[in-house]
Amino acid sequence: MTTTTTGHPLSAGRQGSGIAATAQDGLAVAWRNLIALRRVPRLLVFSTIQPLVFVLMFRYVFGGVVGPSLPPGVSYVDFLIPGIFVQTAVFGSMNTAIGLATDMQTGLMERFRSLPMARSAVLVGRTIADLARNVFVVALMTAVGFALGFRIHAGVPAFLGGVLLVLAFGFAMSWVFAVVGMAVGDPETAQAAAFPVLAPLVFASSAFVPVDTMPGWLQAFANHQPVSQTAEAVRTLVLGGPATTDVWQALVWDAGIVAVFAPLGVWFYRRAV
Repeated sequence: MTTTTTGHPLSAGRQGSGIAATAQDGLAVAWRNLIALRRVPRLLVFSTIQPLVFVLMFRYVFGGVVGPSLPPGVSYVDFLIPGIFVQTAVFGSMNTAIGLATDMQTGLMERFRSLPMARSAVLVGRTIADLARNVFVVALMTAVGFALGFRIHAGVPAFLGGVLLVLAFGFAMSWVFAVVGMAVGDPETAQAAAFPVLAPLVFASSAFVPVDTMPGWLQAFANHQPVSQTAEAVRTLVLGGPATTDVWQALVWDAGIVAVFAPLGVWFYRRAV
């Protein structure tokens, strides 16, 4: 029996082959995921509540404690908001694991497998859709930050460069959680499995507090992990100062994460479906 695929939105208008066709397929899947988000707006609403809670909690609960340990002239809100950006991107990438696991559980992956599309397109589309959601959430966090006293010290171009760095890191981390989602296969387990990865990276980092306030044994980890590196790069771009080294190190982390986890995610997809 032959499966008919003509007329399906993921196969209609597909042209070319190789990288171009894969990009087309990935964008089609991304559009499908964004339409689903539009039809269930509460998913986007709850995606923004958590970062808002973190901003308010850290700004007013921990600001008085952490503020005195900062360099002279640096307010805690200016130190905090770049870290909140990075934390938002990392926590948002967990939705990649949950979304892929849900698609596996509902049988949608088998439907995708029957279509004439690149195997990597399902994962590429999911990560692109989550990147688009991160754009909205980071924009909202910027507005909230300004309302709480956050200010740009190194100019708008440097700030926009920091935002792009946050989005690139969120995209890279989405590939990590794509592997988690494909490996576990159901949304409840995916959410439970993601947190042990998220917690050490986010909370044992320089996102919320200076690393030199941590115990010595923890500083070694905090100084050499991607959340700290990205937060420091964004913070330097926002506050001013020599940022080249921090930015390049953050980009190397992004490239390394994608280089490892993108092929691994595709392998899990081929194996699971």
